Amino acid sequence: MRSHLLNDTTAEQYRRSVTDGVERVAAKLATTDRPFTGVTVDTLSPRIEQIDLDQPLHDTTAVLDELEDVYLRDAIYFHHPRYLAHLNCPVVIPAVLGEAILSAVNSSLDTWDQSAGGTLIERKLIDWTTERIGLGPAADGVFTSGGTQSNLQALLLAREEAKPGPAGWEEGRSLVKLRIFASDVSHFSVKKSAKLLGLGPDAVVAIPVDHDKRMQTVALAHELERCKEDGLVPMAVVATAGTTDFGSIDPLPEIAELCSRYGTWMHVDAAYGCGLLTSLRRRALLDGIERADSVTVDYHKSFFQPVSSSALLVRDAATLRHATYHAEYLNPRRMVQERIPNQVDKSLQTTRRFDALKLWVTLRVMGADGIGQLFDEVCDLAQEGWKLLAADPRYDVVVEPSLSTLVFRYIPAAVTDPAEIDRANLHARKALFASGEAVVAGTKVGNRHYLKFTLLNPETKASDIAAVLDLIAGHAEQYLGESLDRAS
Repeated sequence: MRSHLLNDTTAEQYRRSVTDGVERVAAKLATTDRPFTGVTVDTLSPRIEQIDLDQPLHDTTAVLDELEDVYLRDAIYFHHPRYLAHLNCPVVIPAVLGEAILSAVNSSLDTWDQSAGGTLIERKLIDWTTERIGLGPAADGVFTSGGTQSNLQALLLAREEAKPGPAGWEEGRSLVKLRIFASDVSHFSVKKSAKLLGLGPDAVVAIPVDHDKRMQTVALAHELERCKEDGLVPMAVVATAGTTDFGSIDPLPEIAELCSRYGTWMHVDAAYGCGLLTSLRRRALLDGIERADSVTVDYHKSFFQPVSSSALLVRDAATLRHATYHAEYLNPRRMVQERIPNQVDKSLQTTRRFDALKLWVTLRVMGADGIGQLFDEVCDLAQEGWKLLAADPRYDVVVEPSLSTLVFRYIPAAVTDPAEIDRANLHARKALFASGEAVVAGTKVGNRHYLKFTLLNPETKASDIAAVLDLIAGHAEQYLGESLDRAS
């Protein structure tokens, strides 16, 4: 069994095995003509259930053949131009190269003696990102598993900064006084984080949004003032730069002013909108982000990186101390005096992949402008898609996009019952997914069901959007026709 360990004696076997795997994936990418096969859970489950994991195949080719049957054939391929569903981007080749390298070397980014140069590369990328944001010379940060973890850590720091100090902190009673303010279309991880941080059920105050799905700052000001009058503590305001459903960007400068006035931590969830940091034409949409106390970025959304690649950035490096614990076997306190850099001092994780390498290789091959050009292309595409929807009498589109998301609803000419229209849209999405011809997402606006395009593939064209709209309408019309037949 030692022959399977990756080391100096097995380097050639490693090369052959990985090459075989890469060739399989390359062949699949080259021949995939739709984003999904339409396979059902009931069809795929028995294939996987019948595999006896205690009976190995002892042959890489046989394993790859089996993997073709249980995964590669039926995987959902985000690179296909008609995958239009969630915030999943096609990935750039330099990042995939970085992924291959980091997996093989297997550095752990918690301590210097497990990563060495990896530590410094991650720190360099953090500095690069904070400079792009404009957080200032005291800024710092750390890579995370994704936006949810970044938001959680940001709110942990905000909670600790909101404490009145050891003498005035009454554990249990003061926690229920803390309040987080976020728009009512912010990411669900804000509420999830509040629960994990031990805050009360009323801790997150939802602020209404305007017609463009941006936080209403007049309403925010009112809630902050009411919080103060009620003797509560405005712990944090979470502004979103790229909401999941609408791609909307909250008015960051106005929110920054309110946070300054009320002494409130300002966190910007830019998990989606962070691509604007490299945009050649749209960077101004993030004006005001430089005033944040913390920022979430997901490189694996709008920087075209493989999952996972995310980071939390903070204005004041000292606030990261709230996540710092020392252990003699890992990062004893003496290392601080010896100026040995340990990333575990900043992270909620201990063992952690060298995900920063993917972004490093991407920047060294493509440059930031290359990433920005790709993100600008998908934002341009969304504008084209919006024009198509706005001109199509079959559809109601909710809001003109700021980034690359479109939320819309099929509206049949002869049906007025909103519940029946809901069912038609739900059916169309399900039928389209089952066909494998395209994948779209869904959401609710108010209490009504809508469909959603999340456009992150520069290879997608306006003609793809038009074709998918025709497919959706066809499935919805078929459902409504069958429904009418059943009713009669």
